[in-house]
Amino acid sequence: MSATSVPKPSNAGARQAAIANTRLSFANVRRGPGTNYQEVGIVRDQALVTYYPDSNQSGWVWVEQLNVAGWIATSVVTFTHVDVEPPQNFPPTPYDGKIAVWHWKGQAIPETTIAQFINNIKRDAPNVKSIFVKIGDGSAWQGRFDEGDMAINGPQDIARWVGALEHHGLEFHGWIVLKGRDIQGEANVITQAANVPGVKSIILDVEPYRGYWEAGREPIAPLMRMVRAGVPQGYHIGFCVDPRRLHYNSVFPEEWFPFVDSVHPMSYWHTFRRTVESTLQETYEVWGGFGKPIIPVLQGDGASLQEQREAVALSTIKYRSRGVSWWRYGVISQWDVINLPLNIDTDEDDADKPSDSPLPPNTTIGHEALIFADREGFRNGTYTGKPEFIDGQGSYGWDYLYTATQPRQSKVWAEWSTALPEDGNYQISVFIPSQHATTRRARYKIHGIRGTNTEVVVDINQSIHRNEWVPLGVFDLEKNQPNAGKVFLNDVTGETDAEIAFDAVRYRQIVRVDAPPDGGDNFPPGIFVADGYDAPIGTQAERDGAIQTAGWSRWFGDWRDATGFGRNTVAVYITSANAYHTGVDLNWSWGNADLGKPVYSPASGIVIFTANLNVWGNVTVIRHDPLFRPDGPIYYSRYGHMQNVRVRVGDRVQRGTQIGEIGTGNGRFVAHLHYDIVRTSILETNPGDWPGMNLSRVERDYVDPKQFTVDHRPKSR
Repeated sequence: MSATSVPKPSNAGARQAAIANTRLSFANVRRGPGTNYQEVGIVRDQALVTYYPDSNQSGWVWVEQLNVAGWIATSVVTFTHVDVEPPQNFPPTPYDGKIAVWHWKGQAIPETTIAQFINNIKRDAPNVKSIFVKIGDGSAWQGRFDEGDMAINGPQDIARWVGALEHHGLEFHGWIVLKGRDIQGEANVITQAANVPGVKSIILDVEPYRGYWEAGREPIAPLMRMVRAGVPQGYHIGFCVDPRRLHYNSVFPEEWFPFVDSVHPMSYWHTFRRTVESTLQETYEVWGGFGKPIIPVLQGDGASLQEQREAVALSTIKYRSRGVSWWRYGVISQWDVINLPLNIDTDEDDADKPSDSPLPPNTTIGHEALIFADREGFRNGTYTGKPEFIDGQGSYGWDYLYTATQPRQSKVWAEWSTALPEDGNYQISVFIPSQHATTRRARYKIHGIRGTNTEVVVDINQSIHRNEWVPLGVFDLEKNQPNAGKVFLNDVTGETDAEIAFDAVRYRQIVRVDAPPDGGDNFPPGIFVADGYDAPIGTQAERDGAIQTAGWSRWFGDWRDATGFGRNTVAVYITSANAYHTGVDLNWSWGNADLGKPVYSPASGIVIFTANLNVWGNVTVIRHDPLFRPDGPIYYSRYGHMQNVRVRVGDRVQRGTQIGEIGTGNGRFVAHLHYDIVRTSILETNPGDWPGMNLSRVERDYVDPKQFTVDHRPKSR
């Protein structure tokens, strides 16, 4: 569901497919029920939806449709039950999984030919797959405002563009500014362009400003009927808009709705003088309920790399956009983020089924090994015979090496390797620390891949990553092949005034699960599954026993939660900490009586972080195995303020493994255990994540640890 949707009530009951019969042409879906009338989307008359009859609260029922979910008043809609399952996803678009760049006109860029333009795109951003080329302005071809090799004066010029782009693996998409002054002429430009073989889509730029669409509501339907009559059946037409709430009604979206297939909101945070987060939040609040897939147009000029990275992450992860585009060629000054491959997750149920980085279908993580710069499996040396490496202390709890880059010849080398448990596919990732990793050209070489006699080279721009695992790829490795999976790195950057880091390498075995068992514990060898969750504190008998469900505070015996979770956070904590609590603060008896009490892993998994963080003291994070089944959800647990920590990053723990003791956060707090259960992978990149007063973020990423544990006990309990 959309990130602007409302969390589904726990007592919604059984779902029912139905046709929505609205009193008017549509009905509003709201945050509701009853008193909160903030709109999150709409349901159109005769739309196929999923609704929950048992959720009825004072005349409001819970409804879901594609990316919209919320409450709708029964006074404005009735439902006719049907046996047809409503679609769970939008239809595919020609932008799915792709990065696109907008092109305005040849006179606005340094290049003078299409060939030069393509060569520079391939040089600066080889992962860009689509070019959005302006074909017209109103009823005029774009060539009226351009000249030279790139000017478009009709279908023949579009065909030249298409042929040149296709030769280099790029797609042509046309775009046009609509004005509504000569609708026959505008329809002619669109239909002629759309009928050129290889033109993947046409995007209509509709803006409520002088020189753009000033024709009002009436010409829209006649124009679009002519367009639809003249383009191939099922042809994709996009709709490009200013996403700000103030401009929504001024482009008459309901008139365009029957004729367009996707929305391309111009989310220009720098131009709007807004933050990335607030701009995209408004974009999806305003257009998320329109009922079409959203492919945001992101700002390529005037924006920092960090802002661009944030925009991509929010668009594709939080709001689940299937693709992104960047405005525009000629003003984009840096390509590092634009060229990053998209990590698209199309699983609409990921709020209920959290996961680490996406895996291929019917697979799970088996054996996992981390090789650090100061541990077994790591070798390094210098070509000069001198000590060229510098020791670095990472913020994730382990050390690494780095050195200054050399313009001509490498002075250092390093390699990582591990013993493989068996033949098969392994995901190999490298860790990039937050400091001393400023090279743009770290060249990693992977050896011993099945079917090859040569190394595979993967270039990584270390400068754009901060404390991140960056995948090199998934490789087919043979256990007994010499150097299988060995990773080699030296300094062939050719750079000056930069630094190259030599940090950890992670090997994850990708295990195929063709037919996961229907319950039980007899899983194939090499597959790790969490059989349930226990409390992280208490005696063996207490952890084996029941957790009290009456009230939120008491767990068992003398163990209680002092703070509460999320919207149930005690008022004094909200006032003093200016935050909703992400988990629970577990205390035993009184004062510091629980100092030194053991802390246990609640389920099996891998330790992914343990280090001291400001304010917290020690923070330890465990990524747990899939719950109950190999294809089950993956959760994370976080422990704050411990002392005498017994585990290191990379350690595998079982349910009941002692990982540390209750502490005081190096004397900052009264002894207690801060304990979180996390449903998303936020702690992979930010172990100290703290949403503060952002309650929606707390509820998106975190779950109530007590209720979660009660609901997911081991089946033997």
